[in-house]
Amino acid sequence: MKQLGLHEGCIEQIDRLFRTRLGKGVALDDAQRIRVDDWELSPEVQTEVSRRWPLLTTETLGELADLGEYKSQFLRLFGFGIDGVDYTQDVDPRIVPG
Repeated sequence: MKQLGLHEGCIEQIDRLFRTRLGKGVALDDAQRIRVDDWELSPEVQTEVSRRWPLLTTETLGELADLGEYKSQFLRLFGFGIDGVDYTQDVDPRIVPG
C-alpha cells in the first residue's frame, strides 16, 4: 500500500472516515455499513497481496512485508513505542502531568 501511495495508519483511517464517510449521501455497502477498507480491497492492492502471499516465509518477511511498520503502529495504538517516553519509570495513574 505504501508503494501505491495508499498507506494509512489507524488514526489516518479514522480521519478519512470522519472527513469523507459521514454525513448525507454517504455510500453504504449491501449490509448498510460504512466502509473504509476500500483502499485495502482495491484491485491493485489485492493483486499484489495475492502475488506475495505464496512467497511469504520467515526468511522473506522483511522483504515482502513491512513488519517494522506493523509493530510500530500496533504499539502506538495501545500507547507504547512513543519517542521520548521512558517506559521504565514508575508512574502514578492518579497524577496527570501538567
